[in-house]
Amino acid sequence: MAIKVGINGFGRIGRNVLRSAVQNFGDEIEIVAINDLLEPDYLAYMLQYDSVHGRFKGEIAVDGNTLLVNGKRIRLTQERDPAALKWDEVGAEVVIESTGLFLDKATAQKHLDAGAKKVILSAPSKDDTPMFVYGVNDKTYKGEAIISNASCTTNCLAPLAKVLNDKWGIKR
Repeated sequence: MAIKVGINGFGRIGRNVLRSAVQNFGDEIEIVAINDLLEPDYLAYMLQYDSVHGRFKGEIAVDGNTLLVNGKRIRLTQERDPAALKWDEVGAEVVIESTGLFLDKATAQKHLDAGAKKVILSAPSKDDTPMFVYGVNDKTYKGEAIISNASCTTNCLAPLAKVLNDKWGIKR
């Protein structure tokens, strides 16, 4: 059974989450909702024609407040307050917080209050929210409901730094 994921913020990171889910994890991850303040037709266009990744390999259409990706329906909303997102209505278990706005436990908690079970911040947190980088410290994850996936720079550098440190050590 697929993990149901909601995306809050459909910029570069949010769109890449959807692309990766559809192209690499089709049966394991299901995107069930996207929240972004832009119009549905614009969201579809930006997904279809990506300046870095090229054209989306699949079918994209808009039907009112629904994005259709390869025939699968994804609810679209335009809410400013995460507490109003009703993630429970679409069964979203995990929310990817990729607006860059809700980067502490108090504001990310609104996603949990709206029915999500877990929240992953796509940027460094502004407080003591645990931060994980796959292959570096992901084994220390203890089931926290709100976590940060660090920054894109950290995700690029930390795995390399870990290998160098583990093999030869890094002096400060």
